[in-house]
Amino acid sequence: MTMDDTASRHNAVSGLNIAALRVHPLLAIVLIAAAIRLPLAFWPNTHHNDEIFQYLEPAWRMLGHESIVSWEWRYGMRGWLLPTLIAGPAAIGDWLLPGGTGAFILPRLLAAGASLSIVVSAWMFGARVTRTHALIASFVTAVWFELVYFAPHVLGESLATAAFLPAALLLTRASPSQRDLAGAGALLALTVLFRFQYAPAVATFVIVASWRHWGRIAPMALGGLAALMVSAVADATHGAVPFAWLVINVQQNLLLNRAADFGVTPAITYVDSFWFMWSVAIVPLVLFIARGWRHAPELAWAAFANIAFHSMIGHKEYRFIFLSVALLIIVAALGSVDWIETLRTAPKWRRYSVPMLAGGWLCVSALLATTGLMPVYWMRGIGAASLASTLRADPQMCGLALYDVPVFLMPGQNRLAGRAPLYALYAGDPLATGRLAAIALKASPAFNRILASRSMERELPPDFSERGCETVSGREICTFARNGDCDSEAALSFKINDVLARAGL
Repeated sequence: MTMDDTASRHNAVSGLNIAALRVHPLLAIVLIAAAIRLPLAFWPNTHHNDEIFQYLEPAWRMLGHESIVSWEWRYGMRGWLLPTLIAGPAAIGDWLLPGGTGAFILPRLLAAGASLSIVVSAWMFGARVTRTHALIASFVTAVWFELVYFAPHVLGESLATAAFLPAALLLTRASPSQRDLAGAGALLALTVLFRFQYAPAVATFVIVASWRHWGRIAPMALGGLAALMVSAVADATHGAVPFAWLVINVQQNLLLNRAADFGVTPAITYVDSFWFMWSVAIVPLVLFIARGWRHAPELAWAAFANIAFHSMIGHKEYRFIFLSVALLIIVAALGSVDWIETLRTAPKWRRYSVPMLAGGWLCVSALLATTGLMPVYWMRGIGAASLASTLRADPQMCGLALYDVPVFLMPGQNRLAGRAPLYALYAGDPLATGRLAAIALKASPAFNRILASRSMERELPPDFSERGCETVSGREICTFARNGDCDSEAALSFKINDVLARAGL
């Protein structure tokens, strides 16, 4: 083979590679998004204890293991669909990586994988305008810090958003087939099942998208009914009345105002939240959203309907409006392309306009991901996870007690104590009120490890000594240990779930 032949072959191969990148840029962006998100599943932070105690712990309980039962589950306020979906991955993860870690990681990996639907959907929405809109919209959703941060967290909000966007894509097709409409209905029903408070946003979206096509409602309803039946079967399988959880949830949180116990903030809170999260970047983002509205008005209307509805609820958390965040970022990304169109008409800037825009989004995202509230979010739950890892690796532990340490700051019974009995000694427990130290001394033969604040060391039984400490929610929580075995009979009244029930926690 001559040198010219070799050069020709090399040029041909290079041409094929370049052509492949041009034909499949979405694949490259999805791979970038996966490379960012999937490793975060191994980072043991916890955004909110709901992901542990409302979803992962019930899934672990389904597999026949001991787990912590929160007050929501005792009241019957949660449906079984999401824990049922998580149970299989939790079992496989525990088989692949025993010791509590695998059952935690694999569901997070699947949640991160599900979040890629946002990236793909953003591409499809952008492709309806131009290829550049598709490229920028998908790239922005792949790297935007909030979408990346929430991706591995097993929360109803993030999973509902991952279901909503493909549904929105199907429903807004120029001529959706009956299968498209049924699929959209099923996914929208899943959105509501994962977080029923998104129902107003879903209703708004359906009305705006179907305003002139009411014939689409029937096939959508059939698809939605199929998803609802799956949820009903999951509830019935566990001995619960299908959808009774929804009625009880509304009763407890809206009628009895139970959610207010966790704090009430004014209606303007979410506006403030956007300022805290986006800082001065909120100025161009608002301009981008205003410009991009025309490209995806259904998404914009759903986003603002969701914010408006959640603003009327007293207890507010930023994660509650995650759907709105994702939708607004897509709309903003589409609008940002419109703002650089003037640069693309100038020959001098045409080549650099798209890389400059993508680079600008990436730099802003990276800056916001490392400033403001985000450093706290990235580290939330890390101290508790470190304590749990040390305890699970301790072959001498035969019983663990929490001494006035809120269990909901911990990463679940499996990761914390494994097969060892878990006890709670709380001042709020009617059996221990006013005599917590004396109760701890009497019950201490049942456990040889205690988690307690360092400030409470003097209240612990004298044969326990400090082994190590971590910062958990601003408190220095330490492991205290004694030598010797455990006699579970000494603290039967203080098993974790019995104490939570007595204390109303």
